[in-house]
Amino acid sequence: MSGCPKCVQCGSEYTYEMQDMYACPECGHEWPQAASSEEGTGSGEIRDAVGNLLQDGDTVTVIKDLKVKGSSSVVKVGTKVKNIRLVGGDHDIDCKIPGIGPMGLKSQFVKKV
Repeated sequence: MSGCPKCVQCGSEYTYEMQDMYACPECGHEWPQAASSEEGTGSGEIRDAVGNLLQDGDTVTVIKDLKVKGSSSVVKVGTKVKNIRLVGGDHDIDCKIPGIGPMGLKSQFVKKV
């Protein structure tokens, strides 16, 4: 645990190194070791699950089945989401998902196409 930064997602101090990544056992978030210093600077960069830099207008693919709160709908793995908009906050992507409508996504659950 010594030398590892706190989790950038939940703030847990129990992070550990996993190859060239840091991982949090409490929330399951993983991030590249090189990105840990960048995220602490408040640069405002938003990256996808594999570390690619996201920008407004990008197309992303959902990498995990996501339940929609307040509905029985599910956003399936592989769903393409076009023309995303980056915003601040917990859900850092605003988008329209085909068949579901407008919603917010977390960048950790998408991969840039």
